[in-house]
This record gives sequence, structure tokens and C-alpha cells, in this order.
Amino acid sequence: MIIGVRIDGRLIHGQVANLWTTKLNITRIMVVDDEVSKSAIEKSGLKLATPAGVKLSVLPYELAAENILAKRYESQRLLIVAKKPHYLLELVKKGVPIEEINVGNMSQTDTTIAVTRSVNVEKEDIAEFKELQARGVRLVHQMVPADSAEDFMSLLDKKG
Repeated sequence: MIIGVRIDGRLIHGQVANLWTTKLNITRIMVVDDEVSKSAIEKSGLKLATPAGVKLSVLPYELAAENILAKRYESQRLLIVAKKPHYLLELVKKGVPIEEINVGNMSQTDTTIAVTRSVNVEKEDIAEFKELQARGVRLVHQMVPADSAEDFMSLLDKKG
């Protein structure tokens, strides 16, 4: 069962591994990323960052959608993590029931626009966020569980 969905450019690190996993009582973290799923080095790094007792899946989006829709994780408390909105939008297009996405850390580059101190978006990210919203997905920004959740699209709209 999907308990949480988070965008975080760092994937699994302190906030996801400790704070969110504990707060949501997660039993499996699923990283959805076609490139990372092909990298043995990145996968072993993610495995090291995953808390003891929590299972890890690192999957391309098509297999992730297939497994979720086949109800492979129904007895588990699943946290889905992706670097950007792209793969989450692909999951939604395939029928994965995602109601809310927590937009966490997205790194700054030469081509990004700062939405908050820790969220920087590209033009294509903005289009994907708008499509997710149009498909009924609620987008919030909440770095850590102690913070209050803010409406992400309102923050994005302020940036024009």
C-alpha cells in the first residue's frame, strides 16, 4: 500500500531514511528511476542508506507501475521516491493511484528556477507538475515531518 510519495533529488538520505521512514512507519522504500535502476554502484549506495529493517526496490517506472498495479506491495507500507516529477507522472499515466506528492529537495543548476530554498525546477518540471495537478494529484512541499505542509502549486505560481 502506498503510504507516501516524495520527490527528492538525493533519493535516500537523512530526511528520507530517518525522518520520513520513521514518521510514516515505512516497510519498503521504492526508488523509481530508469537510470539509477541500471547502476549497480548507485543501487549499492542506496542500499547502504536504507534503514535496517526496511526493504528497498530500485526500479524503472514501467516495472514499478506493473508491480504496484499487480498489488505486490499490498501488505507493506510503501514510500515511493523519485528525483523529479517525470517518473511519478509516468506512474500516474499507467494508473498507479497517487493522491499526493511531497515535493522535497530538487537541486539547483544553471537552468533551474528557485521555488523555495531547497526546491529548484526546470521548465519541463513545471509542465509535469501542472499535468499531475490536472490529473488530480495534490502537490505539497514539506521538507521534514515537523514542518507544516504548504501547497506546492501556490509556491510555484508565485514564481510565474
